[in-house]
Amino acid sequence: MNEPDIVSLDTADPLAAKRDDFDLPEDKIYLDGNSLGPLSHRARQRAQEVIDKQWGQDLIASWNKHHWIDLSITVGAKISPLLGASPEQVVCCDSVSINLFKLLSCALQLQTDRSAIVSAQDNFPTDLYIAGGLSQLLGEDRCKLRLVNEAGLERALDDDPAVLLLSHVNFRTGRLHDMQSLTRAAHQRGCLVIWDVSHSAGVVPIELDEWQVDFAVGCGYKYLNGGPGAPAFLYVAKRHLANVSQPLQGWMGHHAPFDFEPSYKACDGIGQFLSGTPPIISLSVLDAAMDVFADVSMEMVRAKSIQLSELFIDLIKQNQSLAELELRSPTISDDRGSQLAYAHPSAYAICQPLITAGIVADFRSPDLLRFGFSPLILSFEDILHSVQCLASIVAEKRYLEQDFEQRLRVRVT
Repeated sequence: MNEPDIVSLDTADPLAAKRDDFDLPEDKIYLDGNSLGPLSHRARQRAQEVIDKQWGQDLIASWNKHHWIDLSITVGAKISPLLGASPEQVVCCDSVSINLFKLLSCALQLQTDRSAIVSAQDNFPTDLYIAGGLSQLLGEDRCKLRLVNEAGLERALDDDPAVLLLSHVNFRTGRLHDMQSLTRAAHQRGCLVIWDVSHSAGVVPIELDEWQVDFAVGCGYKYLNGGPGAPAFLYVAKRHLANVSQPLQGWMGHHAPFDFEPSYKACDGIGQFLSGTPPIISLSVLDAAMDVFADVSMEMVRAKSIQLSELFIDLIKQNQSLAELELRSPTISDDRGSQLAYAHPSAYAICQPLITAGIVADFRSPDLLRFGFSPLILSFEDILHSVQCLASIVAEKRYLEQDFEQRLRVRVT
């Protein structure tokens, strides 16, 4: 595809104007929204308002005056349409890890005659750490983590596991699991399902209610653009809410938190999954960031995501200097999320001059260059310029300079 054709794609792009909602650096093309989403103007303004006005002037009165006390439920309701969920089943709080601990505990409560948690060997590691920690706490007779390769997931369901725990999108390769099909297969074998939608929420259409998902967790700072350390969210199907009791019983989940009773009684509904005091500043920023989704559909976002990634693949193929890059993501667009992974023996070193040149991608061990496509901020010309820059770096072997081989503690920049 030549440059005039690519310009025409931008001209016809129905999401092109959404870029103006973000405060983007002029000297960067950002291909890392799958790790940390960019700053929106609304998020910046809300942060300033919360710090200067709500906290700075109204102080403790803001719990009522600015509805801080309801913010976790309010933001959960804003996120729910992106998940295909009714609002009373989603709450925004804590981190993915903490929320997963809550949900795994609840799922095992419902499966008193089963104990195994099945997951993929290449599932997002933190999820596996949490499951392993819960196993140490409860003992393997009550909770045992069993890892299989992705191709063997359905076969593993024949061994009567209690829970199937999966990342919707593989964090390395971008492979997209068929959530509907795997959930149905698990349920047919009496197994509950917990999905981690951190790498798909906000960029891939999801229908948690329609697909009869039991539980889900997700991240607020990737494609939802809530900022570093933004609170996570969790989903519990309505049919389970009255039958579970989450173990991190904190005062915000109490039915009458300001009565300060010595014994715990959970509030009704999704609010029972709250534990400690919510992080009001970051939660407010996420609340404002969600407003950019108000006038777009996930189908529009997904369509552009596929166009961007397909263009990237085509341009890589057309450039002889990039022949050594091996695509590790699925070639069929319906089988991947909104990211691509390319293998190269010097992937880390290649990533560094790319970032220096203003093309922000990232690296995943052991040998993957990873490119994330955020449809609300990227143009098709951005993709062209990114591949041109990548080709120049590889052709000139600039990545062989010694400085680029030195690995940073946080290997995303």
